Amino acid sequence: MSSARMPSFPLAQQAQIIRAHQRDLIHVSSLRKQTENILRSWFGTRWLTRFDKEVELGVRLVYYALTTGRAIQTLGEEYTNIWVHPKWARAPRIRAALILLPTLPSYLLARLGPFLYARYPRSREIATGAVNALEVAGEVNLAVFYISGVYYRLVRRLLGVPHMSATPIDPNARPPSYSLLGVLILVRLGYRLLNYLHSHSPQCAPSVADEKRPSYSNPDEPQLDDRPISTLLNYDPEAGLASSDQNGQLTALDLETVPVSIRAGRMCTLCLEERTATCVTECGHLFDWNCIYSWGRERAECPLCRQSLNLKRILPIYNL
Repeated sequence: MSSARMPSFPLAQQAQIIRAHQRDLIHVSSLRKQTENILRSWFGTRWLTRFDKEVELGVRLVYYALTTGRAIQTLGEEYTNIWVHPKWARAPRIRAALILLPTLPSYLLARLGPFLYARYPRSREIATGAVNALEVAGEVNLAVFYISGVYYRLVRRLLGVPHMSATPIDPNARPPSYSLLGVLILVRLGYRLLNYLHSHSPQCAPSVADEKRPSYSNPDEPQLDDRPISTLLNYDPEAGLASSDQNGQLTALDLETVPVSIRAGRMCTLCLEERTATCVTECGHLFDWNCIYSWGRERAECPLCRQSLNLKRILPIYNL
C-alpha cells in the first residue's frame, strides 16, 4: 500500500495577505486604545504621554506573542484563512524574529537615539541614513509584493516565510492584480532617486543661507513641502519646548510695540503662555507647535472644537 500523502496548499493570494494585515492593524489599534484608557484612568494623562512608546511596544508584543509566538494564526490571518508555512511556524527563532524585528529596533532608536546623538554626534547621521535605507527597502519590497504576490513585509522576505492558504485556486477565475500599484511605487522611488542625485550634484551646492539653517531629523515628524515642520519653525523638537519669544525671534513683529491687550490674544490655550511657534489646525485654531503636537499624539481631535485632528495637516504660520 502506498503511504498517505500530505495535502499541499497553495500560497496565499495578494488580497488575502493585504486583508489579513489590515485586520491585524485594526485589532492592534483597538487593543492599544483600550490599554491607554485603562492606564490613563490609573496613572493619568501625563504618565501615559511619557511612556506612550512603551505602551505601543507592549501592546504589539503581547498581540503577536499570543498569536505568532504560539505558532497559531493572528486574528487577521484567521479572518482570511491563511497561515504561516508549518516548516517555519514550528521554529522558535523564526517566530521570535517575526515578533521582535518589526517592533524592537524602532523603539530602541526612539528611546536611545537622543542619548547616542548627544554623546556621539556622528551617530545621528548614521541612524538617519539607516532609517532612510530601511524605508526605501520597505517600499521596494512592497512594490515587489504587488508585482509578484509574495512576502508583504520585508522581514518575511528576508526570513523566507511565506503565507499558505486553505482556499483552493479556481482555474477558471482570475485573481485581482496589483501590479499597477507596484509599478507606481517604483516610479515614485525613481523620482526620489533623481531628486536625490540632482540635489547632491556639484551644480546644486547648498547656499550660505541653507548651510546656516539648522537641520533636524525625525522620521515621524510631519513635513511640509518635503521639509520637517521643525526646520520651518527654527527649533529642535528633541530639545523640548521652544524658547521664549520675548525677543520676537520667530516672528517679524516688534513685540515690544504691540499693546498688552493684543499680545494677550497670542496666548496658547493649551500651555496658557504666549505662542512661540504658532501653528494652525484644519479647523482654524492657533496653538503652539509643541503643545498641539503632544496633544495630537494622544487625541486625534482639536482641543477646542473637537473636530478631527491630523498632525500631518498642521501648518506653521508666522507673525500671528
